[in-house]
Amino acid sequence: MTVEPLPIAGALLVTPSVYTDARGSFAEIFSRARYAEAGIADEFVQDNLSISRRGVLRGLHGDARMSKLVQVLEGEAFDAIADVREGSPTYGRWHATVLRASGRRQIYIPKGCLHGFLALSGHVIFLYKQSALYDPASEFGVAWNDAELAIEWPLDGRPPILSDKDAANPPLADLIAGRA
Repeated sequence: MTVEPLPIAGALLVTPSVYTDARGSFAEIFSRARYAEAGIADEFVQDNLSISRRGVLRGLHGDARMSKLVQVLEGEAFDAIADVREGSPTYGRWHATVLRASGRRQIYIPKGCLHGFLALSGHVIFLYKQSALYDPASEFGVAWNDAELAIEWPLDGRPPILSDKDAANPPLADLIAGRA
């Protein structure tokens, strides 16, 4: 596998090796020892799977206790992370990567960063490995269209399909004010 740093401090792009032959393909998508050697030593304790249709935008969500390792198992998604960790050298920056099932690429998202994705294909199966159990009291959210972050979602003029919870996420300024 290859591991590349992303422009968000601590975030990584992981590309597992894929072996293809006449039968199909094989890829090792997680090995604690191999990932620890690559700098991802978190103990992942929960896996989540979401299924979305084109235009669904999930996020932006964060949790100071939880890192994530995410990948698309079917389809294609625009995956965005934003650094909202106080004192981080990349605070306020965002980075996006198009994840495709065919590429098997993964994104490692450090604790405290925001994460969201937009389903680009008709059917997206998205896998999240988490280093902490989900706790709604620890989760925080920021509006997907926050003006300060200014993430350039590829919406092609169409509004995203949001959950009621995500539609109600506050701007980043409210999150900062709540920390003061």
